[in-house]
Amino acid sequence: MMMAKPLIVGVGGTTRNGSSSERLLHQALAAAQAAGADTMAFSGERLLFPIYGTNRPGAAELEFIEALRRSDGIVIASPGYHGSLSGMVKNALDYVEELRSDVRPYLEGRAVGLIAAAAGWQAGGSTLQHLRSIVHALRGWPTPLGVVANSSDQGHDCGTQIGLMTGQVMGFARAFGVASGAPERLCA
Repeated sequence: MMMAKPLIVGVGGTTRNGSSSERLLHQALAAAQAAGADTMAFSGERLLFPIYGTNRPGAAELEFIEALRRSDGIVIASPGYHGSLSGMVKNALDYVEELRSDVRPYLEGRAVGLIAAAAGWQAGGSTLQHLRSIVHALRGWPTPLGVVANSSDQGHDCGTQIGLMTGQVMGFARAFGVASGAPERLCA
């Protein structure tokens, strides 16, 4: 039996084209692809979901939920808005509640790489901490390395950190995701 490639789902960014958080999210997904993963991105306008709990999930939200359900690892990137993550990213993460009754509830058994991009180190650090707390509450495994990008420090390159964090997501996904034999991820 051949194992499928790990599926890494990217979540985040902003609706502003070319935002720091979105660029870093796509950089992480490119690194995951280079390491042999299949990837899916839910960023920018693809995350403009109704406030969670106000309606039944529509087609876009169901696609997002299904991608998370099938995922072996996740990367979340948020801008730092007023010292925390954006409402758009938080609302998307609220939809993880739809996985509560799954065999792998919420984000259980998945490594989650985290990226916070802000115009300052303090806002980036607090945003990263809030993301970690949310992932813990959703039973995910935040990678040991989280990436903080200070968008006002134009000389700072996060490429090495993105590569290391993505490597941690991939290592966990291979050890506990696809390799664990989750039936929906095996192929003949």
